[in-house]
Amino acid sequence: MKVYMVDIDGTICSEFLLLDGSKDYNKAKPIKDRIKKLNNLFDKGNEIHYWTARGSVSGLNHKELTVKQLKEWGCKYTSLRVGDKPHYDIW
Repeated sequence: MKVYMVDIDGTICSEFLLLDGSKDYNKAKPIKDRIKKLNNLFDKGNEIHYWTARGSVSGLNHKELTVKQLKEWGCKYTSLRVGDKPHYDIW
């Protein structure tokens, strides 16, 4: 079995950018075929860990919204981390 680290915005949902360059996470729409692929991996015993940088810049806590969205979108996962994402070049 494998362990998958998955970003949320732009990966399993759309991003809605505001004029100031910030994102409105409330307007994110699920990308259903990607969610289905990840759910299939989860159902086969793999670990799916969602880790999003939501709130890293603004300092706002978006965990409650993110948990709600993952539930509404039917996402299956092992864990979720919001904010405090490390700097990286490729994920």
